[in-house]
Amino acid sequence: MSNRSNRLGRCILAGFALAVLLACNIPSASARENGAAAPSERLNPGSTKGPYYVDFRARTAASWGHAFVWYGKTSERQVEVAGLTPAGDTLAYVLGHVTLVPSETGASYGDLDPEYLTASYRVYLNESDAKRVFAYIKKLQASSPVWNAETFNCTSFIGNIAGFMGLKVPNRWQRPEAYVNSLKAMNGGRQMVHLSSAQ
Repeated sequence: MSNRSNRLGRCILAGFALAVLLACNIPSASARENGAAAPSERLNPGSTKGPYYVDFRARTAASWGHAFVWYGKTSERQVEVAGLTPAGDTLAYVLGHVTLVPSETGASYGDLDPEYLTASYRVYLNESDAKRVFAYIKKLQASSPVWNAETFNCTSFIGNIAGFMGLKVPNRWQRPEAYVNSLKAMNGGRQMVHLSSAQ
């Protein structure tokens, strides 16, 4: 009987969480297609900071918020987006608090909209380092099939990228805005990153 009670309790909890999230009117996880960086986000191509970038970002959401990265070439308007979110509708988000659920690793709703941005830490790379980092991001996307609120979440995802780049990485159990701000503070706001040849 205790197993049945346990399952019933989980169903009631999941139902309650779903009702709360629906009341918050969370939009579905789909981003505008072919979104571009706002002009204020672009750099002068002649900048000495480096021709490529990774921008660790956080934005608002109906619950905890979301952390993700923008990456690309400073002289181009096109931006790539990578992050870790539950795939599908609100139910997947709710279930992801008690179990593993399928994930999506591209742009989600709001990732391309500057009005939702709450924190940003941009670092620059030379071409050879950018190739390695961008390849790592693609590999991480391909090898992240699940999402869970406690273990495989958006902050751990961007933390893996930061760690690969040789940055100091904060505790992943922070809200996304605090996480990105901590990442920036722990690394002294450093803007140029050079990967070690050992990676």
